[in-house]
Amino acid sequence: MNTAGDDRATPTLQARGLVKRYGRVTAIDGADFEILPGEIMAVIGDNGAGKSTLIKALSGAVVPDAGEILLDGSPVAFTSPLDARRAGIETVYQTLAVASAMDIASNLFLGREMRRPGVLGSVFRMLDHKAMRAAAQEQLDSLGVATVQNIGQIVETLSGGQRQAVAVSRAAMFGRKVVIMDEPTAALGVKESGQVLDLIRRIRDRGLPVILISHNMPHVFEVADRIHVHRMGRRAALVRPADHTMSEVVALMTGALRFDEEGRLVDAAGHRAEVDDQGHTITEAR
Repeated sequence: MNTAGDDRATPTLQARGLVKRYGRVTAIDGADFEILPGEIMAVIGDNGAGKSTLIKALSGAVVPDAGEILLDGSPVAFTSPLDARRAGIETVYQTLAVASAMDIASNLFLGREMRRPGVLGSVFRMLDHKAMRAAAQEQLDSLGVATVQNIGQIVETLSGGQRQAVAVSRAAMFGRKVVIMDEPTAALGVKESGQVLDLIRRIRDRGLPVILISHNMPHVFEVADRIHVHRMGRRAALVRPADHTMSEVVALMTGALRFDEEGRLVDAAGHRAEVDDQGHTITEAR
């Protein structure tokens, strides 16, 4: 197993030996995971590798059958996504979960609306729309979201990239520990994808670690500090983009290559190997 990262830092979020079974199907099988403070950790894996179940366990959407989850080194037990949100873990799903008929400010505070001060808020439950719009504008400005000009604009009138920016900004506003992003650029064009990637970097630069689930390898190599390769229900490798080529990481993901006990890339037969620019595996002669 190749392990990248500074072992001296306490992981913000960590999983040890997670197991989740659905009848006879084992979705995650002794899975380990950790993300350090202030880093972007990409999670990649083939369809059916179990990465979605792993992320659901970390975000409270799935309760694992075995193993433990630690937040800042202390064990936690999430029974729902609400538990994870209360602990400071925010998730941006691929479906975005935005209210299209509401404006941007209302979406940023969806489910966490601010009440008017005094009796108007406590008794009559009136919302403080002015305060929410001011706080929403401040959040977008701090993250450098320049594509949204009017905080009162209805979300259904926004482009796909703008909607993604709203969902990501909401997660960054309330995420105190970790932000999880599921395929944030999947349905976007080149320009809008670049804007979302810049937004992810700015969140990381504010000290908030980001878990990025993506099938887009160029995007992964562009923004990730480390890459968690998930295969057959568990972590197959943990690498830094600077240390390995994109083709090598894809080969690790598919099982064509693995790391031996000495941290060297080898093929299925245990022969030292590497991958060329065309994706061909080159095995050393023994």
